[in-house]
Amino acid sequence: MSVVIVIPARHASTRYPGKPLVELRGAAGQGLSLIRRSWEAAQAVAGIDRVIVATDDDRIREHAESFGAEVAMTSTAARNGTERCAEAVANLGLTHEIVVNLQGDAPLTPAWFVEDLVAGLGADPGADVATPVLRCNGAMRSELIADRVAGRVGGTTAVFGHDRRGLYFSKEVIPYVGHDFGPSDPTPVYHHVGVYAYRPAALAEYPTWPEGRLEALEGLEQLRFLERGRRILCVEVEARGREFWELNNPSDVAKLEAMMQRMGIA
Repeated sequence: MSVVIVIPARHASTRYPGKPLVELRGAAGQGLSLIRRSWEAAQAVAGIDRVIVATDDDRIREHAESFGAEVAMTSTAARNGTERCAEAVANLGLTHEIVVNLQGDAPLTPAWFVEDLVAGLGADPGADVATPVLRCNGAMRSELIADRVAGRVGGTTAVFGHDRRGLYFSKEVIPYVGHDFGPSDPTPVYHHVGVYAYRPAALAEYPTWPEGRLEALEGLEQLRFLERGRRILCVEVEARGREFWELNNPSDVAKLEAMMQRMGIA
């Protein structure tokens, strides 16, 4: 199947303005911007036909072009990354069978997360969208809970049915579990990885819908699909020893840099 990766990136983030241009230092001490590290993560994915950075900001455009990225300029009207992806696809007249939204704040996304995601959507003709989920061990669950207790917007969790159809996504840690787990113990909590694969028809329709009530409350764009009765396939991925976290807050910079140190990511 033909696949394009779009990396939506905006400068005017509410929680972290200028986030795509923030430098992250890897294990070798080299500082590379968040958007460049996300672009390099996309380049490592097998079976991809094209990678495009979609932005409405000339500073991000100029920086992305400086390291060789293809850039599509979009309007400032896009309310989230999915709308920005849809606009870029429409503006460029892309006809790929699957569009992947690799959000620009997830530079530690392993290539196999995206590869498994594309394979999962390709194998399930009834799904409109697919997204990866990573089962939390006790340590990751505790980190998610600690973020919420501290009032920080941390990772998102997902719950899904026996058929892997997404039932709900939340910035709270769900499902509720009334006891603790050892750091390496598996838990029933799944961390939602901020990557999406769309069928083009579903992506094109998304911006025509008004923002959903739950989407507005949670601040999670994928809930608009659920509120419209569209099926989201949750594809469970394996960490294979890799740590994963997204850059949501300034305090996450140190966390991601420490992870890159431990994993030897330059």
